[in-house]
Amino acid sequence: MTKGVLEGLVAIVTGGASGIGAAIAAKLHAEGAQIAVLDRDIVGADAAFAAFQADVSDRASVDAAVTAAAEKFGRIDIVINNAGIGAQGDITANDDDEWARVLSINVTGIARVTAAALRWLRKSPSAAVCNTASIASTTGLPQRALYSASKGAVSALTRAMAADHLREGIRVNAVNPGTADTPWVSRLLDSADDPAAERAALNARQPHGRLVSPDEVAGAVLYLVSPLSGSTTGTCIEVDGGMAALRLRSE
Repeated sequence: MTKGVLEGLVAIVTGGASGIGAAIAAKLHAEGAQIAVLDRDIVGADAAFAAFQADVSDRASVDAAVTAAAEKFGRIDIVINNAGIGAQGDITANDDDEWARVLSINVTGIARVTAAALRWLRKSPSAAVCNTASIASTTGLPQRALYSASKGAVSALTRAMAADHLREGIRVNAVNPGTADTPWVSRLLDSADDPAAERAALNARQPHGRLVSPDEVAGAVLYLVSPLSGSTTGTCIEVDGGMAALRLRSE
């Protein structure tokens, strides 16, 4: 049997019990990685993975979970910072507490998890970090002020981390998904006055005419963390059906 490109490596996936995180965990596992899922709710985590309860907005929780994962597997080679939450509305729609909460989870959570894993990443011959940003980090979307601010910060943080840790042998990249077919988007659609019309609008917003699948995002993450991509660092890959770069004429 041919070995996967991640054979022998250990990956932490935050938010790995559902949605994009679960798809990433499955993709990396299929390529040989041992998986440690970190999530607030680990009930839905795949039984093939080790699962550790953790809240990325709480440093003590993160430190305990990352240490437990490292002790179980004896190493950490890959960190996938996927945990995050959404937010709707313009700049007046969320109070200061909600701004602080979203930024703590979506941005500072990445710093907490990666910092907790650094001493193991520094020992790995194939260390890689991949952060989940968003098309909202580079494209102005209506009614997504807080969410866009947080994901723009993720993109900037990714480049800063890549610069800080390159000479330690740690590559840091990000993916920018478009609107993906996830549980959060499903809840958003369910709350709309006309769910069918809202789904059609989200499909049409992306040039290829549909929502992005979690598996497609996972494929980009696999590329970025693979040892075969040793010269790729400080980059953000769009997985958005062409939304960031293409301007197609209407038919």
